[in-house]
Amino acid sequence: MSTDEKPSDKTPLEPLVALRNRIDSIDAQIGELISERARCAQSVAEVKKASGEPQVTYYRPEREAQVLRKAMERNTGPLGDEEMARLFREIMSACLALEEPIKVAFLGPEGTFTQQASLKHFGSSAVTRPMSVIDEVFREVEAGAVNYGVVPVENSTEGVVTHTLDNFIGSNLKICGEVELRIHHHLMVSDVTHTEAITRIYSHSQSLAQCRKWLDAHYPKAERIAVNSNAEAAKRIKGEWNAAAIAGEMAAQLYGLKILSEKIEDEPDNSTRFLIIGTEQVPPSGEDKTSIVASVKNSPGALHELLEPFQRHKVDLTRVETRPSRSGAWTYVFFIDFKGHIENERVKLALADVAERVSDLKILGSYPKGVL
Repeated sequence: MSTDEKPSDKTPLEPLVALRNRIDSIDAQIGELISERARCAQSVAEVKKASGEPQVTYYRPEREAQVLRKAMERNTGPLGDEEMARLFREIMSACLALEEPIKVAFLGPEGTFTQQASLKHFGSSAVTRPMSVIDEVFREVEAGAVNYGVVPVENSTEGVVTHTLDNFIGSNLKICGEVELRIHHHLMVSDVTHTEAITRIYSHSQSLAQCRKWLDAHYPKAERIAVNSNAEAAKRIKGEWNAAAIAGEMAAQLYGLKILSEKIEDEPDNSTRFLIIGTEQVPPSGEDKTSIVASVKNSPGALHELLEPFQRHKVDLTRVETRPSRSGAWTYVFFIDFKGHIENERVKLALADVAERVSDLKILGSYPKGVL
């Protein structure tokens, strides 16, 4: 090129600059719309306060579920439905915090999968409080110290959490929601760990069971030590040079650990279902589930008598779990989940028939089906 020639006015970077400018413009619009939504949320709070109701309820589980479902229905990509729901949940969580931050008790300590489930359901603006045992989560909600509690109820590979089910028998709390969490276990070490000399691996007993095959293949000689929670395992290895822990990503971030191996669970579809417990009954959301507990005498045909009304009224059962009753010999308690809300006519008819056939029937709650 001769000295009097000018370079092209259009450089290769110009399309990138234009795209960045477009993103900045979109970001400005998103920010304005989020602020507008937050102001609407504040107006909703003012209207509720002016209604004169003795106890104003800001968080509405059925309304949250409806908003998230609509967000996913409108989603055209490239973000997936779960990611879109997560973004909207965080926006709603932040807006709700302007009205009144939600206080949530969960089975702790911090860094457990139950805390992760709590934040997935309520968003990062919720105030979460760790409890040492499931009983304490129930007590905190019953005492009004928190708005809601989050407890595990079943795992896809290890089965039900019986302690959670037992607590419902003597409690007046209601199930207000559910959340399902994909469980990914990671092997993690601290900054003092000698990775070539690991002889101890800490974790919750269920996590150790869910990673048994991987541990057999990679650390067959390491001692497997069960502790109360994965988060406790993560904390414990901070001072042990020959130890590792199995826990979730949140625990690694919280306690400053390095993930040595990712997703070491034996079953790739490993997931845990958690229940949201509160004091109020939840109105229909359009896609709901109901949980009940029924007591029956141990007699021939008792289970068929209990379940027949659901089949006859075309109510779809999703889970049936049985436990020996603590109130008397040869009496069994059945925990049953099914699709539909207690205000649904078919559900009403089925439950009326069931009530005539059992010694005791308790409705634990109708609640929105978990959104991803």
